[in-house]
Amino acid sequence: MRTLSARSVLLGLAAPLGALLFAVLVCALILIVSGHSPVTAVDSLLTSASRPRTTVNSINSAIGYYLAAVAVAIGFRMKLFNIGVDGQYRLAAMLSAALAGAAFMESLPSFLRVTMTVVAAMLVGAVWAGIAALLKVTRGVSEVITTIMLNAIATNLVAYLLNPDRLAEAVPGSNNISTRPITEGGQVPGIAIPGSTSALFGLVFLAVAVGVGYWFLFGRTRLGFEIKATGLSESAAVASGVSVKKMVLLSMLLSGAVAGLIGLPQLLGSSHSYALDFPPGLGFIGIAVALLGRNHPIGMAFAALLWGFLDNSSTSLDIAGVPREIVLIMQGVIVLSVVVAYELVRRYRVRAEQRDVGRALAIQKSPEEVSV
Repeated sequence: MRTLSARSVLLGLAAPLGALLFAVLVCALILIVSGHSPVTAVDSLLTSASRPRTTVNSINSAIGYYLAAVAVAIGFRMKLFNIGVDGQYRLAAMLSAALAGAAFMESLPSFLRVTMTVVAAMLVGAVWAGIAALLKVTRGVSEVITTIMLNAIATNLVAYLLNPDRLAEAVPGSNNISTRPITEGGQVPGIAIPGSTSALFGLVFLAVAVGVGYWFLFGRTRLGFEIKATGLSESAAVASGVSVKKMVLLSMLLSGAVAGLIGLPQLLGSSHSYALDFPPGLGFIGIAVALLGRNHPIGMAFAALLWGFLDNSSTSLDIAGVPREIVLIMQGVIVLSVVVAYELVRRYRVRAEQRDVGRALAIQKSPEEVSV
């Protein structure tokens, strides 16, 4: 087993912390140039962080971001770029919402209704991701191209189905339309937090279970090892008897299944229906969170919490007279700088390992070789 050293821990933290520090410095410079005080912005963010409501909303946002990051990270382990997470989760959320709100579901026990909703969402996400996987293993089509196109298809398919003549109905008193509301028996109750008017999503435990499952799969199972090994070297995996096509198919199906869960905390814990205003873009945020968290279950959790906090604290900047767009700038700079930081750290690690090997070889030389 790999042992941890002080250097390995520091190198592991260097890239994300360096990217975050660089983003803070860039944002501070932008604020100064635009005539705003960085101190005011920081004070506003810290004041917002002290409010229980902001904390709860940040965690609720982080739950979806974390699930999206895990879905993306599964593909990354196989060196697959599943850009289609966004389409997979939106289609899964809409169809599972239609199922959960169906009239025949109201006669079922609450646990069974929620379980069926979760399973349905996972199946829809897996099937939609499986289309890209099949095209890759049978025709060699890049998953980047197919998942981008499938995102567009999913968007239009949701728009087609979200119609009063099909799976949706008009929301009274507004121009919005949504799937049939999920009654109380199909909802997941939230967790009340003292001092906050918002409740913590009950499916936070689902996100924890997904994180533990992700860690167990890639840290303790043969399948996870084979997926990682195939991602590192397909030729070595083939020589070891591992089917590359099978690993591509399984990793995409797992990624899609997790992607299907992204919208469920919001769906079953707050909105209770899929409407036109359902949160978009979580799949793309998952890419940034997975990169910042280095595909590690704990690292992605901290990155998701950071993203959730920045999103929910932006309103306080407006109140303080600081443009809330500075949060978007910070998030963008973090994504760009983290890639550069990882590459710099990787190069340093390679040079450090080469020096270690050189020292080890020099120590192992015999006295005759040294004298010569």
